Amino acid sequence: MDAAIENALRTDRTIDITTTGRTSGEPRRIEIWFHRTPEDRYFITGRPGRRAWYANLLANPELTFHLKESAQADLPATARVITDAAEKEAVLRSLPWIQGNADVSVPDWVAGAPLVEVRFHAQQ
Repeated sequence: MDAAIENALRTDRTIDITTTGRTSGEPRRIEIWFHRTPEDRYFITGRPGRRAWYANLLANPELTFHLKESAQADLPATARVITDAAEKEAVLRSLPWIQGNADVSVPDWVAGAPLVEVRFHAQQ
């Protein structure tokens, strides 16, 4: 992977993702934060509640991960939806921004927040 992309995946937070609309089949692009674990795994989550991007990924896990801060790149990826409560809790607790954040109730997030792991396709 290109050094600028690797650096962006280590340091940036705000990205866009393009999903496929679950009923329309049309591309849907939104701005969102992504999170990297110390083991270099990548996740997208959101506050507890229903999210259209998550419903789209449940229907079709293919997405484009658009870097737009320190580097610009469109990375094809697949989302792995995480629904197992124990795995969700472990992932959420591993995210540096949650550790020590008094505004986040991990049990509430486990119960109601969307969580997907982003798996990048091999770069040509």
